[in-house]
Amino acid sequence: MEFFYSLVAFFQKGGLFMYPILLVFAVGMAISVERWVQLNRIRSRNRRVWNELQPVLVEGEFDKAREMVSSDNSTIAQMLGMGLARQGAVRRREDIEIAMEEGMMEIIPQLEKRTPYVALLSNIATLLGLLGTIMGLIEAFTAVANANPAEKADLLSASISVAMNTTAFGLMAAIPLLLIHAKLTSTTGQIVDSLEMASVKVLNCISNTAKRQFQAS
Repeated sequence: MEFFYSLVAFFQKGGLFMYPILLVFAVGMAISVERWVQLNRIRSRNRRVWNELQPVLVEGEFDKAREMVSSDNSTIAQMLGMGLARQGAVRRREDIEIAMEEGMMEIIPQLEKRTPYVALLSNIATLLGLLGTIMGLIEAFTAVANANPAEKADLLSASISVAMNTTAFGLMAAIPLLLIHAKLTSTTGQIVDSLEMASVKVLNCISNTAKRQFQAS
């Protein structure tokens, strides 16, 4: 409880700028939690769909694969669905690859949605902390100018200490948000890499199936 009371006292001494910093931090954490849950859900569903789809593709059962991806709304199903739909109409590898790249271009913005706001809010928290300190110092020097000379040193040191609270709180809000942004960006990159790997494997399955059919004929 003592830590809690000291934290409340620290917050109260910081002045009005502590409230917008707290609001920025709360919004940033809300976005971070939503993105973290969503990205992990996407990664889990993609892994499940791929584990079910890969044996079907290896066997060359593309009609069954098309039915599987058409009934699923995961990101990997969206991407592979565009490629498999093109595979049913044409046989050129380049056309199928272009179709899946087009699917990737639609998926990546969905994965990166709102993530840049976390870094932006981190910077805003830092700047609000600095602005609060500057405003606090201006008020401190203004108050000292009209104070008793014997009290100026004590009054100035106390005012500066209070003004620095906003910078400290701004950094306390900004650093976690910056670390979370790095983790979200890394997770998004891993998902994109897994989608690219899946598209290459699908293309290889299509090529291998075409070779087997050619050799059998």
